[in-house]
Amino acid sequence: MKYIGPHVSISGGVQNAPVNAFELGAAGFGMFSKNQRQWAAKPLDAAAIGAFKENMTRCGYGPQSVLVHDSYLINIGNPDGDKRARSVDALIDEARRCADLGLTLLNIHPGSHLGEAGVDECLEMIAESVNTVLDKTEGVTIVLETTAGQGSNVGGRFEHLAAIIDKVDDKSRVGVCIDTCHIFAAGYDIRDVNRYVATMMEFDRVVGFKYIRGLHLNDAKSSLGSGVDRHDSIGKGQLGTEPFRLLMEDDRFNGIPCVLETVDESIWRDEIEMLRGWMN
Repeated sequence: MKYIGPHVSISGGVQNAPVNAFELGAAGFGMFSKNQRQWAAKPLDAAAIGAFKENMTRCGYGPQSVLVHDSYLINIGNPDGDKRARSVDALIDEARRCADLGLTLLNIHPGSHLGEAGVDECLEMIAESVNTVLDKTEGVTIVLETTAGQGSNVGGRFEHLAAIIDKVDDKSRVGVCIDTCHIFAAGYDIRDVNRYVATMMEFDRVVGFKYIRGLHLNDAKSSLGSGVDRHDSIGKGQLGTEPFRLLMEDDRFNGIPCVLETVDESIWRDEIEMLRGWMN
């Protein structure tokens, strides 16, 4: 079973996310727990939490089918200690919001050195930050998303994710989300069966499939190895449909949220049905 669905809106309150996903025929979904472009957010009140949990149950969703995304402002690899501390505090708050909602998977972009530190130093700061977040929270797994390798962002190489995980103390609460657009832009080709198999063998060798906790399903407007993060609808970009068929047939991605972040919301239902049709 793959929990396929889009990243849905929380407009009007987080309690609307499960309903929005259900109305599209989704088996899972992605969401924010607050405004993703602001640092501060008022705590979730008891009414919103209760309504969210009620809608989750009514729509048939469990915590394993939801991947929460953190704020875009957070950078736990920032070389500036004060700014990194602010990001760590914000990530702790995000993890606690997940726990309040009964959710267990919090997806993050690993971070950026901003040209002010080396890659290895940045990876160490990220791991230290993750350890702090895990020490101060319970029940929530930090999920490191693969990046497109753009600018000073780390996470575009599988080795980056492996290095972070290696330094995380509680490995039961750290995982990885593969973003198809991002890995393609970072130079990992999955456009046919041979290249798909080679890339996934490389991921398993370097990181390990035991750490897979999420999947972002996005075609790519940009070319292989471009380092440019531009999503497209499935089958309408540089990847085509073949990689998505292969992913849906791959049992190693069972039991996790498989989240569409594609650009045309009007065809999300069609994309879900297409992906579901390829499942084993």
